Amino acid sequence: MRLPALISACVVALLTGCAGYHLGPAQGGVAREKTIEVLPFNNQTLQPRLGDAVTQALRERLQADVTYRLARPGDGEVVVSGVLTRYHRQGLSYFNQDATTTQNYRVDIVAHVIARNRATGKTLLDKDVTAYTLVNVGTDLASSERQASPLLAEDLARNIAERLTNEAW
Repeated sequence: MRLPALISACVVALLTGCAGYHLGPAQGGVAREKTIEVLPFNNQTLQPRLGDAVTQALRERLQADVTYRLARPGDGEVVVSGVLTRYHRQGLSYFNQDATTTQNYRVDIVAHVIARNRATGKTLLDKDVTAYTLVNVGTDLASSERQASPLLAEDLARNIAERLTNEAW
């Protein structure tokens, strides 16, 4: 007699335990109902081609997300623009034989991102967004940073897309 009651209680607990989760957009709208346009990011850092990498990574991230539909130039309901304002490299570890030569770096990037509603002009997002990646210096620091740029751009795109989809507008 006690076993069926225990099983029923477990089933009820399992079914109600996930009641807060749902599929689709975070803000409760219809999937891909709104369109979004990503303008090319302006690169004010000394790292070449980083703006292009961030723009492409953000477009790919938003295309994979179900909240927005990527729009053609001039057609988006929401327009996202950004400026890469800071690129900082910090040494994390050094060679045992030479304490002045860095073996691993942490590379941080900061982008000021603005999202506006095209029709109303209302600013939906106006924040600095940060990202980082780790760089293992091989034979050449420049080539190591070049190889790490896509990872840095993807991390920044993920952080921007997260804010775009989760901010309460």
